[in-house]
Amino acid sequence: MAMRGRLSNDLLLPVGGAFIVSTLIVALMINLLPWSGVWLQVKPDFVALVVLYWCIHQPRKVGFTVAFSLGLIMDVAEGSVFGQHALAYSVLAYAGLVLHRRVQNFTLKGQVLHVLAILLLNDTIVLAGRMLAGGPFPGFYYFVGSFVGAALWPVIVYLFKMPLRPAIDPDRG
Repeated sequence: MAMRGRLSNDLLLPVGGAFIVSTLIVALMINLLPWSGVWLQVKPDFVALVVLYWCIHQPRKVGFTVAFSLGLIMDVAEGSVFGQHALAYSVLAYAGLVLHRRVQNFTLKGQVLHVLAILLLNDTIVLAGRMLAGGPFPGFYYFVGSFVGAALWPVIVYLFKMPLRPAIDPDRG
């Protein structure tokens, strides 16, 4: 099994609410950039990725309320069916909250597989909402963003943990 135990170098400083909020705002802004062409087809849902990260790593601070609220903001911003992103992000948050201990115990490779499954579920819910509202099926390339998001998971983990690592004291050791 590809599980790992807790190591002493996993100790991180506490996460501040301002850091969490700033990462969510940056993800929202990246989602709202005017993507076009190939970039639009391969763009992951950055808000979903960041919400999932915080639901897994800080389940007491980020949960359904944050996910649902950001989903409503995405629905308004994209002019889509009101509630489709809110529902998808709420299901994503539920999966992150339920699986947070399991996902954290896997290596990054194992985490990527979990994240991929959750992101695919998220995209499927958004797509189902669009199709129920009369939208056409965009093709299977629609799911490429989930694979790109899962591939970005190790980068997100590294970037979000970087400011939380305690400074190394050169006098010790």
